Amino acid sequence: MAISTEDASKLIFEALAHGVAGDGDTAIDKLNTVCEDADGPRMFGVCCALAEAGAHMLRRIYGDKAPKTPEDGMWIMQELQPGAMGDDPAKAFSMRFLIAWANDDRDTANALFSAATHASDEEYIGSVCALFADVIGITRLALDQDKTA
Repeated sequence: MAISTEDASKLIFEALAHGVAGDGDTAIDKLNTVCEDADGPRMFGVCCALAEAGAHMLRRIYGDKAPKTPEDGMWIMQELQPGAMGDDPAKAFSMRFLIAWANDDRDTANALFSAATHASDEEYIGSVCALFADVIGITRLALDQDKTA
């Protein structure tokens, strides 16, 4: 039986909290609970929730000094994560999805997710996990920055 949207939201938050605290096993267990019976729309929601958390933390880190293009003020991935466009498709998905979300570009986020669902199961799962790991890393960075401010 699928879990409710409210319970899924709580589990995603708990998974992030455990990941940030360094309890990777519990973090993965919580995320797996949400993902194990999830269909495409639910998984898109998981990715959107993760990206929203990541975008929020990026705004905390950078404020109004975010690396953006001068023309349209869009976030620039290459400045945030040099080399993210390399040979790791999961990492590339993660950064592209996160930056599309931070730029309020929902069409691109949707297209990236759709493309990920058409990859191999291993690459698809790796992409979601990379997004999860990147958001945990960004959150840790934001919290560390808060401690030193």
